[in-house]
Amino acid sequence: MEKAIKVLIFTDLDGSLLHRDTFKFDEIKDYLKELISKGIFIIPNTSKTEKEILQFNKELGLNLPFISENGSAIYGLELLNLDLPKELILSREKSDLLNIFKNIVPINLQNKCKLVSEMNKKKQSLVFGLEDKKLKMALNRKYTIPFVFEGTKNQRNELSKIIKNEDLYLQEGGRVINLTDRVSKAKALQIFVRFLKKNNKNMKTIAVGDNYNDLDMLKKSDFPCLVFNDKFTLDEIPINNLITTNKPSPEGWADVIKKALVKINEN
Repeated sequence: MEKAIKVLIFTDLDGSLLHRDTFKFDEIKDYLKELISKGIFIIPNTSKTEKEILQFNKELGLNLPFISENGSAIYGLELLNLDLPKELILSREKSDLLNIFKNIVPINLQNKCKLVSEMNKKKQSLVFGLEDKKLKMALNRKYTIPFVFEGTKNQRNELSKIIKNEDLYLQEGGRVINLTDRVSKAKALQIFVRFLKKNNKNMKTIAVGDNYNDLDMLKKSDFPCLVFNDKFTLDEIPINNLITTNKPSPEGWADVIKKALVKINEN
């Protein structure tokens, strides 16, 4: 007898599931719990740190597996299958990345990169839109280096080219650029699914995002979902089967998930 379809929802948090400015999700908390009670897996896949996602889990009142720092680490696979590891680290430490960065990037370009870790607390708070405990958790990064780039578009392209030659990436989010190892939300999603498919190949994936750094993740899912973001138009998104909403987060998250689940049930 064929196993029932397992549905995995890989989701960005800020601007996708969480409100873009307040970072709240009270309006959809009950819906999240309803989905999980039906056996649907929700996996945060975000630029946020391990501590930030653990705080999200605490606010939700559930222990979810998750992917942190733009695909740098996977936590909680054992929550879905006791035979799987508690964590998978896919990235080098941030100190290693910073050393490479300082050795390969010309000083004139380094000076255009304002590292958030080197800003005063007031500027850090403005960049992340966070204060006190939540700001501290956002700064507690193990594998990625957030910065604000203050150069021209040509300089930005030059920096990106230099970085790629050393197998590093620049991942652009809503507030900062992150210097990362050769990792991504999409690669982490694929690794996560590969582990679970050892026991159940009858699986469908939904991915939810709202920004450019989510698009690769969306492309690797069966049902890609985009929450409303006024920074770009749908014409800019090269994904044919994209599920969209004109609602912002968090209501927009619930809207696209409902549409995706209808499509899964139709297949």
